Amino acid sequence: MSTSTGHQRRRDRHGILPWLVAPALFFFVGFAVIPVVGVVALSFTTWDGIGAIHPSGLTTWRTVLSDPGLPHAVWVTFLVMVASWAVQTPLSILLGVFLAGHQRYRGVLAVVYFIPLLFSSAAIAIAYKALLDPNFGLGAGLGFDFLSQDWLGRPGLAFSLVIFVVSWQFIPFHSLIYQGSVRQIPQSMYEAAQMDGAGRVRQFFSITLPQLKYTIITSSTLMVVGSLTFFDLIFVLTEGGPADATRVLALDMYKRGFQAGLMGPAAAIAVILVLVGLALALVLRRLGGDDASQSQFEGA
Repeated sequence: MSTSTGHQRRRDRHGILPWLVAPALFFFVGFAVIPVVGVVALSFTTWDGIGAIHPSGLTTWRTVLSDPGLPHAVWVTFLVMVASWAVQTPLSILLGVFLAGHQRYRGVLAVVYFIPLLFSSAAIAIAYKALLDPNFGLGAGLGFDFLSQDWLGRPGLAFSLVIFVVSWQFIPFHSLIYQGSVRQIPQSMYEAAQMDGAGRVRQFFSITLPQLKYTIITSSTLMVVGSLTFFDLIFVLTEGGPADATRVLALDMYKRGFQAGLMGPAAAIAVILVLVGLALALVLRRLGGDDASQSQFEGA
């Protein structure tokens, strides 16, 4: 009797499962699959955003791939990706480890550090653009010559400023991820290391970092893929200048589609961004090993 009841419950559970998955599947298809298919189809057309859409075959793709500005935009996007990752990752790990302590003041600091993530990218860009104005900004008001430079008028400074602002905004998010992961590491591992005479630096490199392997891969995936979509902050802060020093692919897509009225080439660039993002996510997933779901307790 109990066996038949168990079988009946499993059948009921399997019958309910599709209905539970259906809403998520509906939203995924409606807001992810269908838009991507539409963008791919649009990349084979000619459209100015207002009039009729005319099929153009591979003409649009030939135009985009032969444009000398595309390799430059790809290179700038790659530089932004690498530089932002190199700045955010070590600082996020250090802040996450620091905030993982249970002292009360660290909880207060965690809230303070999280504030930049609450602001919109456009608002942050406007604030920094005003603060770093060489004539009326913070440097001119306080008399600091270092802050009175032409930050947005020189390619090297403008690129560095973009990396700084991006890191300032998103380090709190990744620090929160690392903070949660550090608190999951068994305290017994640190106690054993202390008994062996290991100091805090040795514990960090021998215990904390190895145990954060999969968290680092997850955080890096979010950083790398997210860097492909940087648009609003760069658009408000530099508009891609000076001399296209900060013209990333997402901004190039906007300028082609909404400023030049070339929706076909803009859609082609969007497809390139999707393919690059998928490729990078798969590569990082591969770096995590075949079983990236292993627990952090593997070293215990």
